[in-house]
Amino acid sequence: MAALQIVQTAILPQTPRPIVSIGAGGIVHDAHYPAYRKAGFTVAGLFDLDQDRAQQMATQFNVPIVYASLAEAAAHAPADAVFDVAVPASAIPAVLRQLPDQRAVLIQKPMGENLAEARLIRTLCYEKKLTAAINFQLRYAPFVLAAKSLIDQGVIGKVHDLEVRVTVYTPWHLWGFLAKIPKPEILYHSIHYIDLVRSFLGEPQGVYCKSVKHPKALMMDGTRTNLIFDYGDVLRANVETNHHHEYGLRHQESYIKWEGDQGAIKVTMGLLMNYPRGEPDIFEYCVLQEGQAPEWKAVPLAGSWFPDGMIGTMASLMRYVEGSSDVLPTAVDDAFKTMAVAEAACLSSDGGATVISKQ
Repeated sequence: MAALQIVQTAILPQTPRPIVSIGAGGIVHDAHYPAYRKAGFTVAGLFDLDQDRAQQMATQFNVPIVYASLAEAAAHAPADAVFDVAVPASAIPAVLRQLPDQRAVLIQKPMGENLAEARLIRTLCYEKKLTAAINFQLRYAPFVLAAKSLIDQGVIGKVHDLEVRVTVYTPWHLWGFLAKIPKPEILYHSIHYIDLVRSFLGEPQGVYCKSVKHPKALMMDGTRTNLIFDYGDVLRANVETNHHHEYGLRHQESYIKWEGDQGAIKVTMGLLMNYPRGEPDIFEYCVLQEGQAPEWKAVPLAGSWFPDGMIGTMASLMRYVEGSSDVLPTAVDDAFKTMAVAEAACLSSDGGATVISKQ
């Protein structure tokens, strides 16, 4: 057998473009800017409604220009800049309207807070001739790239089962705006897994879903979700999340598991466990060998979901714009399909279960 190529890093552009950052909140501080610094990308300027916050970020990350307004950022950004838009989902359309036409834009997920907003965002991108992608960065986490490289080489055979299970304690109070949003767990967390499932398995026929509240977080419309994808009678895919396991690390779980007819891959997403400190990621795979007991092999990982996944989404957009790649994996057209599945999940959750006959 030829030596396995276990790819863990995204391909970088030949000529990185400057980045102009719109929004400088926590995700930009914790993931975007560390990712760009690691990749050698330059943030040429930034704008945030909170100018004090913007100045602090500029000082910390050596950003040379802080724009006084969005209009100033749009007017004075370098001609070849990529706009990195990281604002609340409901604010995305207003920001896009003010950006110059025919530019490259990476938009923080989700693509709006419902399918109607996603449709509007897509329309604005068409009208303004924007080369736009949504920041579904889990696709580019080192452990996902490694799994894809093994699957693409046929190591585990034909995949017939994909499972995501998250049983952790998430401090929802850090994101107070989520209390006002319908189905926040689906739209702001499980949407990553919806996008991941689609990227590996294609388009499902439908979904079954129930997202429920927790007694200690009744102000939020669902923070625990069970989601089943309908891919017919053989292929199984499901996502199960519980963000209120406040009983210590011992029984927390955070994993993705792919099973094929010749082997399996299991990834522990340590970032979500023992949050915000996190735990190490773990990558293991098993290949069936005739006459031998199954044996799991561990693969060392060179990075994690944050910040490394953020490198991949920005790099893929830069590569597409420069012409070194003819595919933009998280383009708005593809991301819209992820939003359509998320919308179907929300509708399924509200629609209720099949009534059990009493006869």
